[in-house]
Amino acid sequence: MKLFDVYPLFDITPVRAEGCYVYDEEGRKYMDFYGGHAVISIGHSHPHYVSRMQEQIAKIAFYSNSVQNPLQVELSQKLGEMSGCEDYQLFLCNSGAEANENALKMASFATGRKRMVVFEKAFHGRTSAAVNITDNDKIKAPINATFPVSFLPLNDLAAVEEALSKEDVAAVMVEGIQGIGGIYLPTAAFLEEVAVLCQKYGTCLILDEIQSGFGRSGNFFAFQRANIQPDLITIAKGMGNGFPVGGVLIHPRFEASYGLLGTTFGGNHLACVATLAVLEVMEQEHLMENAREVGAYLKAGLEQLPNIKEVRGEGLMLGLQLHQAAGPLRNKLLFEHSIFTGSAGQADTIRLLPPLNIGKEEVDMLLEALRVLLV
Repeated sequence: MKLFDVYPLFDITPVRAEGCYVYDEEGRKYMDFYGGHAVISIGHSHPHYVSRMQEQIAKIAFYSNSVQNPLQVELSQKLGEMSGCEDYQLFLCNSGAEANENALKMASFATGRKRMVVFEKAFHGRTSAAVNITDNDKIKAPINATFPVSFLPLNDLAAVEEALSKEDVAAVMVEGIQGIGGIYLPTAAFLEEVAVLCQKYGTCLILDEIQSGFGRSGNFFAFQRANIQPDLITIAKGMGNGFPVGGVLIHPRFEASYGLLGTTFGGNHLACVATLAVLEVMEQEHLMENAREVGAYLKAGLEQLPNIKEVRGEGLMLGLQLHQAAGPLRNKLLFEHSIFTGSAGQADTIRLLPPLNIGKEEVDMLLEALRVLLV
């Protein structure tokens, strides 16, 4: 049997990783400015994370959600405390796409409606409902078009109000920062006005914080630059630092009922401990503060480089837009300077999503490599 080809692969086989570095089978050292697709939040093989996971797997790694799991309670309390969302309810699942599927379901249950309003360049996942609200027709199968969707320009408040006033919309869903779309931010004013419109028209507001959450923007959630309380918040990626974890934060106005949502693996013992370890390291090592400080330092340095069209983003979630295709530069960074960076839906944009414990020394190394390559 052969593997089903999903991604074009670099000719590199990582076998070990530590901090913000990855090592291949020949011992070559690579600096990780991609974080394995924004997944590595506290750094590779963090000692506290490794210790917590080893201790837990020696006790119990999994049992079903038909029994009590005190780790879930501990996690919900810690997550509420650190995120400022103490009043929310937590549903645990396994991935970002699954989190978005369940958030969409909750919005439809609550409103009795089907239509969703989302934004151009949005990426919300590859599963059935999530891919239907993703702005990429190439990854949609005919079976995915199961409910009506309106794709609107980001930050166009008039378009949102027109859509909500004409249609019975179940939810407006927006990324705290658009990731794959090329690192575009909804403004604080836009988010605040959309929240008002959702309340006016009885529509749910869903914030997709799967890539932008868990401190990456410098706030726990990227939407927290605005004064809003979303109905539903979806999380994953950096949540488990490599262990598959996802979740939905559900506003207290939603009432739970048995069987409404469900999961086999979601919230298992290892997933809970992985997330608790991430939160503990974030708190102990002040990683949100580091994301703000080092992110600002990185952004300022990028803006001084030659031949740059635009630098977008917040914290350690930045997009570097060039005047030419980004692919050749990414390859040169990787193979000539041993630095991993990420692609975006826009062919001229590089995404920078390093671990939140990246330092100014690593930033300087990236900036120096870019100065050499961008002349």
